[in-house]
Amino acid sequence: MSKPQHTELLGLSLQQLTEMLEGLGQASYRARQLLDGLYRLRWPALDRFTTLPSALRQQLAESGYVVGLPAVEKKFVSSDGTIRYLLSFSDGQSVETVWMPEGDGGEAGDGSEDGDAELRELAFGNRPAGGSKARLESRNSKLGTVPGIRATICVSSQVGCAVECAFCMTALLGLKRNLSAGEIVGQILAVLNDQHVELERDRVNLVFMGQGEPFLNYDNFMQAVRLLVEAVGIPESRMTVSTSGIVPRIADFGAEPVRPKLAVSLNAPSEALRTEVMPITRKWTIEKLMATLRQFPLRNRERLTFEYVLLGGVNDDVRHAREVVELTRGLRAKVNLIALNPGPEIPFSTPADERVLAFQSVLMRAGILTFVRRPRGRDIYAACGQLKHTTELVRLGA
Repeated sequence: MSKPQHTELLGLSLQQLTEMLEGLGQASYRARQLLDGLYRLRWPALDRFTTLPSALRQQLAESGYVVGLPAVEKKFVSSDGTIRYLLSFSDGQSVETVWMPEGDGGEAGDGSEDGDAELRELAFGNRPAGGSKARLESRNSKLGTVPGIRATICVSSQVGCAVECAFCMTALLGLKRNLSAGEIVGQILAVLNDQHVELERDRVNLVFMGQGEPFLNYDNFMQAVRLLVEAVGIPESRMTVSTSGIVPRIADFGAEPVRPKLAVSLNAPSEALRTEVMPITRKWTIEKLMATLRQFPLRNRERLTFEYVLLGGVNDDVRHAREVVELTRGLRAKVNLIALNPGPEIPFSTPADERVLAFQSVLMRAGILTFVRRPRGRDIYAACGQLKHTTELVRLGA
């Protein structure tokens, strides 16, 4: 017997919900109630939608509609409080989404309110030690914020990835398929529910830096962004999307009326070296990438973010840092340095702390805001570049 066909409601906009309900002979105002139940109240099943008449709920169910939230298949908890979620969809495919209490410092200096707060913490040494509750209470007392959760969710945009970066475990999966807008939003809602987040009280940032290249799933990604802003209630200023450098889509992204902040995965300052670690450079060269970024319309105070994964003995010399200075000269930008997060089948090593700091020093002396990203969840394969559906964990270096 074949499985019954369902239509998932997550991913539909207010207009699409209105058209769907009108097609069922229902009043259009019910669409707003359905939208709120899906995105703001985050109800997981139609029987929870008590704002709708029971007859309408039954009609939706009999017509094959379901909410479409992904299921939490497994959770892995790090010693630093990071949680890696393995979330599964109705077709059996799954992706990973990461919850990082207090984030990883990636927003610092990007021109946003959260970036300014991160910058103050780093500048004045206010990032306290201790358990998550102690850190939260200490931060709130020092910065005068309202008590509540502060965290970052790392979101996937595809099942697997086609970009083939040589230092990334996700590349080993290959590309299985794109995620729908509903599946992208659904990851976030599932994690918010599991963490009992109240968006009116708590401060959550989103980074589209999980599995996949968001700009190779552009339309679904942007539909998800619009739903997150308009229906879920997460401001675009709390979102950052990272791209490997899909040049035509960067130009499209700059013209969007609602968009997250932009981060670019650079990882090498020269054509030859970047092609070696990021084969996509053959299609979109550094020259084309930088020319497009120089035309990118930044908002007031906004900075571009360059992500640079340091590979021991490959791209982490001070001469490479000086080349980065020249490459980015004249751009309003910041750089996040990421010491390689190791993993099986990755043919690179993590550079020594001294090399990371020397690289940072060259950029800072040139006037480029440069931060070393804190590895979060490295021991559970949740850190940058480690998402590969790993279920058997081995001890990794801190």
